[in-house]
Amino acid sequence: MRHGIRRALVTAAAALVLAGCATVRPGPSAGATRQEQDRLLKTVEQSLVVDCLGDRGLTLTTRARAPAEDRRLQVALFGSDPRELSLTLTSGLTVTANSDGCVATARASLYGDQIRWFHAQVTVDNLRAEAQARMKDDPAHRAALDRWTRCAAPEGVPREGRPAPALADRCSRESGLADVRARLEPVELAAVRTLHHDQVTTYEQLRARALRRAAELSATTTTTKGNDAS
Repeated sequence: MRHGIRRALVTAAAALVLAGCATVRPGPSAGATRQEQDRLLKTVEQSLVVDCLGDRGLTLTTRARAPAEDRRLQVALFGSDPRELSLTLTSGLTVTANSDGCVATARASLYGDQIRWFHAQVTVDNLRAEAQARMKDDPAHRAALDRWTRCAAPEGVPREGRPAPALADRCSRESGLADVRARLEPVELAAVRTLHHDQVTTYEQLRARALRRAAELSATTTTTKGNDAS
């Protein structure tokens, strides 16, 4: 299963590069939106990955590859086991990653400390899931969920799998579950952000560092291309 996921990631990465997403352009201004900043970080990270692969004599393409060639590319991209980075979330789920490979190398170049970034990123990426899990202990949420269940799966009515999206949405409205979640989620999200204050702070600090580094790399690449064209 793990190898199948990695092969899918290789294909997706290749498609992005071939679509031109790995071309480094000038970074956004200081007033850039969060989305623009995210695009810059993603673009520069992909460019660094491509450069790293090039140093190893490899390229990303969407063409079919022989098993040995595919394995070599996966190891170059994602590193080789055992996985050195690990973090267990409050849910009990453990997230792991390799510290070698071109993806890890690119992130180390951008964020400076890949271990601190890994821990901070995994924590921040799962804040909403943690907040939603906490909501389930609220009496109002439990009562609304019971009403939703009776609406979406009435007793005596055969049920096959999950309810249709339209039915699920209607029951969310009629049971009041949508309103309860809309009220509770911001409160719980603020609570878990406070619980993980140190990691959230680290995340923002390393992200700011990465944005400065990305802007530097963008400026360098643009200047180099301009000199080559003259």
